[in-house]
Amino acid sequence: MTREAALRGETGLVPQGDGWFVVNLREARWKENPRFGKSCAFEGDARFPHFGLNVHVLEARQPACMYHRESMQEDFLVLAGSCRVIIEGRERALKQWDLVHCPPDTNHVFVGGDDGPCAILMIGSRHEPEAIVYPVDPVAQQFGAGVDEETPDPRVAYAGTPPSTDVACPWPA
Repeated sequence: MTREAALRGETGLVPQGDGWFVVNLREARWKENPRFGKSCAFEGDARFPHFGLNVHVLEARQPACMYHRESMQEDFLVLAGSCRVIIEGRERALKQWDLVHCPPDTNHVFVGGDDGPCAILMIGSRHEPEAIVYPVDPVAQQFGAGVDEETPDPRVAYAGTPPSTDVACPWPA
């Protein structure tokens, strides 16, 4: 039998080690980055081995991260509000319940809509070797989500980004 993982945390609940668990999004640990919004990854110190899962909340015109492509499949479901995806150099408007499927090596980034906030469920597979590239894209650069020079190094792509801090869940009660 698989054991249940204990949930603990001062600013939000996170699993302590491996095992199954149930946690409400409002009670889970949230992080905020002033540049890239608020997110809840549901993971503790140990990452989920097979796929990553998070909910990301973006304010108006706020990017979720830097424009990039990964060597793994990723899928995104807009839970609330509206946003845009910059995908393969093109901008597309999204609304609640829109799904974006990114096969491996699809360039993309999400940016909050003009009316904010927006909530997106983000899911990505994980396997070794994991590869990521941050390509130059003028559309992503317009939203502060693009690098000036292509790099495979996240430290270079995110240089100068302020650290994330723990915050309360932004999801409405």
